[in-house]
Amino acid sequence: MKSVLLLMVLTPAIHAQTFDCGKAGTPSAIVLTRNTHYAPDAAGFDLGSVPTIRKAGCTSTKPFFFSIPEREGNYTVTVLLGGSRASVTTVRAEARRLMLARITVPAGATRSESFTVNVRSPVIAGTDQQVRRKPREMHSLDWDSRLTLEFAGSQPSVRSIRIRPADPATTMVYLAGDSTVVDQDNEPWAAWGQMLPVFFNDRVAIANDAESGETIRSFQSERRFAKIFSTLRSGDYLFMQFAHNDQKPGKGYVPIDVYQALLRKYIAQAREKGATPVLVTSMNRRTFDAQGHVTNTLAPYPEAMRQVAASDHVALIDLNAMSKVLYEAVGEPNSRSLFVYAGAGAYPGQTVALHDDTHFNEYGAYELARCVVAGIQQLSLPLAAQLRDPAFRFDPSHPDPPASVALPPDPFFDLQTPYER
Repeated sequence: MKSVLLLMVLTPAIHAQTFDCGKAGTPSAIVLTRNTHYAPDAAGFDLGSVPTIRKAGCTSTKPFFFSIPEREGNYTVTVLLGGSRASVTTVRAEARRLMLARITVPAGATRSESFTVNVRSPVIAGTDQQVRRKPREMHSLDWDSRLTLEFAGSQPSVRSIRIRPADPATTMVYLAGDSTVVDQDNEPWAAWGQMLPVFFNDRVAIANDAESGETIRSFQSERRFAKIFSTLRSGDYLFMQFAHNDQKPGKGYVPIDVYQALLRKYIAQAREKGATPVLVTSMNRRTFDAQGHVTNTLAPYPEAMRQVAASDHVALIDLNAMSKVLYEAVGEPNSRSLFVYAGAGAYPGQTVALHDDTHFNEYGAYELARCVVAGIQQLSLPLAAQLRDPAFRFDPSHPDPPASVALPPDPFFDLQTPYER
């Protein structure tokens, strides 16, 4: 279990709060110190991490975490990065959602960046029900009614953190899917949904409700769709990606006719709310034929989703097709670089190698997220106007070199394969 180290007792913020590192005398500031008294409603450094605190800010040679109790909702976070030394800082939120990647600040300089974080609880608004969570979710940072930030990289440095309720006009993007979409809590696992926030400005909040092991039917029975629809509003988006578990024989199997009927059900419900449904075909697994071409292990589910998109006039991001192009561009021998492959001893206590042709590492998840964003642009969805980089372009036939998008490793890891049905 992750240990906890906290500071300053606070109540959940209704108005903006600013946390200044090493700066006193400001009425709105809470000065971060080395006080380590624990309180259940505390705000401050968390998960056993305490950076070095200087007048020029908080910095460390390893990742450090800050958290504050917050009610369910969206919060815009503004961080003033930089310190007395040159720094490269990556910021993640909650269960490893990528918010800022490799922000370089010269020694003595500062750089302000803003993003919006979705905080959720298992309670379904307007009811006495909750999402039926799996045991692995009980300690997830995605469900703990706190807003948690991680600062990592080369001498990660932050001078101040400002947290305020997001503008009510913030566009919500809800994600419904499985382990290839979910916020994966621990290294070496990652999924495209947790990479998506980094591509959007602070006028967009990504609510990643995906969970490992889900089918479209179990997503319904576990009240995960109910959770989404309890807060889905006009102008929001609902992205749905299912197939990996739906196709598997056994009690979780979802026949094609049921699969399509449930897609249509939630397409209709999203439209009734004034939201935009977007279907995402599931990416391929890492399977190649003798000629180096990706083979389809998901048939007929991607085609079934394409049929629904065509008949019901729904936006479709064909991640299945784009992933085939991506994997073949990388090439079969090098495609392991996208997935969770690690020799024995790569992590403490790891006695056997990890070979997974379904689940991704951060590089693979990042490249798939780039495919999804490219799909948003190709569809000319209004959401594309909120990209952090308006000049964003990505061609899956020309993937990024791994080193160019490498992210600092998280200190927490799990050698168990994400839950599957």
